[in-house]
Amino acid sequence: MEKGKVVVLEDRVPKLKERRRQKANRRLIAYLSFFFLFILCVLYFQSPLGAVGHVEVSGNRHLTAERIISLSGITKRTSFWKVNEQNVEEKLTRHPEIKEATVEKQLPNTIAIHVREWRRIAYVYDRQTFFPLLENGRLLKQEGTKTAPSDAPVLVGWKDGDAIAEMTGQLAELPAAVLGAMSEIHYKPTREYEDRVIVYMNDGYEVSATIRQFADKLSHYPAIVAALDRNVKGVIHLEVGSYFVPYSPPKKEDGDETTSP
Repeated sequence: MEKGKVVVLEDRVPKLKERRRQKANRRLIAYLSFFFLFILCVLYFQSPLGAVGHVEVSGNRHLTAERIISLSGITKRTSFWKVNEQNVEEKLTRHPEIKEATVEKQLPNTIAIHVREWRRIAYVYDRQTFFPLLENGRLLKQEGTKTAPSDAPVLVGWKDGDAIAEMTGQLAELPAAVLGAMSEIHYKPTREYEDRVIVYMNDGYEVSATIRQFADKLSHYPAIVAALDRNVKGVIHLEVGSYFVPYSPPKKEDGDETTSP
């Protein structure tokens, strides 16, 4: 052997022992770190820090945030990590007024709930109570109120279920601005028009129309009113074509001359 390639074993033994000791120390540190991390996780999940701290609700209009949180089943004792978003969404959409629900976890301990409610397009007045009518045709008999609503028109004198169902479909097609301009819709069938309705508008006008083509006719209401004298109120007939009949002839100003035909 060449002299330069001779390896002295005694010189390498201490270095090998040192490397083995360092490797064993690193392994021990890794095990201890994992153990303490595991203990911290257990303590976290078992302590109040692992529970839901906040529930944020958005998108609701008629249902209160407290009602939605109650429907979700989430409390301050619920484990944040055990909340199943899909299960909570299914619970919320079981309520007849909730159309869609989205649940999201936000670290460290917040649950965000966003709901989309079915639109209330009218209220059915019966036995001195206002019952919400949803755009999907469902009548909320458990959500009746004695206070007159202002967010949708009130259906008065409606006893025919088929007529209400047909009217619901028409109202659901109306723009929100037109729907909000209505105060009351009375069911007033005649021999000539079996599906005639009288609509009292918030701006003082009265509309006589039929359920058939109601949405198509009433969607032009803003343009019709814009062409009228706002100081002269009356009935806008939309059964066939459209024409306006004032409640009474406009009062003449002092000094106006009367002319004979």
